[in-house]
Amino acid sequence: MIKKRACDFTLMIVTILLVFIGIIMVFSSSYPEAYYKMKDGYFFLKKQMFFSVLGLFAMIFFMNFDYWRLQKLSKLIFLISIVLGLLIFTPLGTEFHGARRWINLGFTTFQPSEAIKLGSIIYLASYLARKKDKIESFFKGVMPSLIIIGIACGLIIIQKDLSTSATLGLTLMIMLFIAGMRFLHLTFFVLLGLGGVVGAILKEDFRRKRILAFLDPFKYKDTVGWQLVQSLYALGSGGIFGLGLGKSRQKFFYIPEPYNDFIFAIIGEELGFVGCVTVIILFLILIWRGIRIAVNTRDLFGCLLASGIVALITVQSMIHIAVVTSSIPPTGIPLPFVSFGGTSLLIFMSAIGILLNISRYTDLDRS
Repeated sequence: MIKKRACDFTLMIVTILLVFIGIIMVFSSSYPEAYYKMKDGYFFLKKQMFFSVLGLFAMIFFMNFDYWRLQKLSKLIFLISIVLGLLIFTPLGTEFHGARRWINLGFTTFQPSEAIKLGSIIYLASYLARKKDKIESFFKGVMPSLIIIGIACGLIIIQKDLSTSATLGLTLMIMLFIAGMRFLHLTFFVLLGLGGVVGAILKEDFRRKRILAFLDPFKYKDTVGWQLVQSLYALGSGGIFGLGLGKSRQKFFYIPEPYNDFIFAIIGEELGFVGCVTVIILFLILIWRGIRIAVNTRDLFGCLLASGIVALITVQSMIHIAVVTSSIPPTGIPLPFVSFGGTSLLIFMSAIGILLNISRYTDLDRS
């Protein structure tokens, strides 16, 4: 039995730094919209600070909640997340920008897809740990795992949220690979997943237009390429050291909702290349510490759970930065810990709490 030790202090500090940067940048990027539309320049700041404090309590709670208990509760957690996802189709569901993705709680809204991400990671980690001897079998190991992935991703994609569905799908596939899925099976299902993504893109006109915007954003700068072009303007005008904190020009209604899916562009504009690299380094440290925890965890469930959390943060942060820099077609996905969004912040800080708890049981001296 490995003695319980102190949690990974570096991981905790890096997470808090990212959340702090997020609070500052959400305030800066949201002030014009908050002032002119909400009549309160501090509107988004107050909400982000509230959920940051709530997230801190969640992180501390899960940091002290033995992670192996989650394995016993995994089915219930997954079921609750699925039920929350189904609630958007009830009168509690609310629509925004033509997409029905939120539950209206009166005082705030809740995005079930964020809960589904963490719930499915916990459940898949539990399932794979229990079926570790059958993972190489297509029908006994792989197919049941893919049913879990299909339920989670399918429920998100019918909410017209392809980017979140693809992010989660890739994360869960990484978990399958780590668990020992045959490379041939993995290749087949990755290709199948890519085919599904291509099909979803071709099916919707607005998604096809986003591809056109990616291929030549300046050709469509007055229509579908507008947001991407403004993002590139923001990054370009920031230079090495940026225009200065609070001095962004693109946040004045050039980039729609700059505090969310394009917050990295505002970081680049106000804090420059140095600010962008600083944020990326913080994410790299977080990912490194997470991988270190996963590798040194004493049991398979802990390893897969830690791997899933790290994979989700890695994939989502990479997609966000790639979209903002026009490296991949534009899609709406927030930057973990930094972008505005109470549900996302709460779930990701809870996930870090779980990771911190796993770190308390790691065996750093084993070969």
